[in-house]
Amino acid sequence: MTPAGPAAPTAALDLAASLNAIGSAKSAQAQAALKDKTKAAAQNFEAMFLNSMFQQMFTAIDGDGPFGGSGALGVWRSFLTDQYAKIFAKAGGIGIADHVYDTLLKQQGASAS
Repeated sequence: MTPAGPAAPTAALDLAASLNAIGSAKSAQAQAALKDKTKAAAQNFEAMFLNSMFQQMFTAIDGDGPFGGSGALGVWRSFLTDQYAKIFAKAGGIGIADHVYDTLLKQQGASAS
């Protein structure tokens, strides 16, 4: 067989360019996945902080409530504060998640944009 002539180096360059483009796409996909995971971690961190704050707010409150002040009240209240915190954080929170997100990305060497 004879070489394909001058077209062969061009085809090889096109193949190399295509492979580089695929590598860039994987890199972009990996960066997008990294940013999604980082955003979720930052939001979870803010939810934990808010949960702690809400638990402190409810410590002095006793009452008849749905469980009549029994031991179940503490369990019910912990679930309630956990859900409050998750909802607050998901809705934008108090701004902690944004700062944590930016800091985590800087540590990973990525940009927030």
